[in-house]
Amino acid sequence: MANAASGMAVRDECKLKFLELKAKRNYRFIIFKIEQQEVVVEKLGRPDETYEDFTGSLPADECRYAVFDFDFITDENCQKSKIFFIAWSPDISKVRSKMVYASSKDRFKRELDGIQFELQATDPSEMSFDIVKARAF
Repeated sequence: MANAASGMAVRDECKLKFLELKAKRNYRFIIFKIEQQEVVVEKLGRPDETYEDFTGSLPADECRYAVFDFDFITDENCQKSKIFFIAWSPDISKVRSKMVYASSKDRFKRELDGIQFELQATDPSEMSFDIVKARAF
C-alpha cells in the first residue's frame, strides 16, 4: 500500500525481517533503502556483527533507514535490548533523496511495531556508539 504523501510502498519483506529481528533475534541490524518508489531490505546484519559493522554498512553519500538491536547490561547486571530506528541522511546526499526519505520516514516507521528509540543522523558523529548507549540507558 503506497503512502499518499510520498507515493511510497513498503515491501512485506521489510516487516517480516523486522519481526524476525525483534522476536527471534535473527539479525543485529537491518538496512533499508528506497528503490523504485518502494522501501526494500538492502542488508541484514548477522547476530554476531557489531555496531561498527553496522555503521560501516551505511553508504557515505546516500540516505537509508535502519534498525539496530542494541544489547547492553544494566547497572543492576540485567541483560537488556533496545531497538533503534535510524534515519541516515548524509549532508552530501542528493537533495531529492533527502526529501523522499524525510517525507516517507514516519509512515515507514509506523510499519515497524516495536521501535523504542529514534535517531536522525547527517554524519557518523550524530549516531556514535556513545550516543546510542546513552539513549538506551
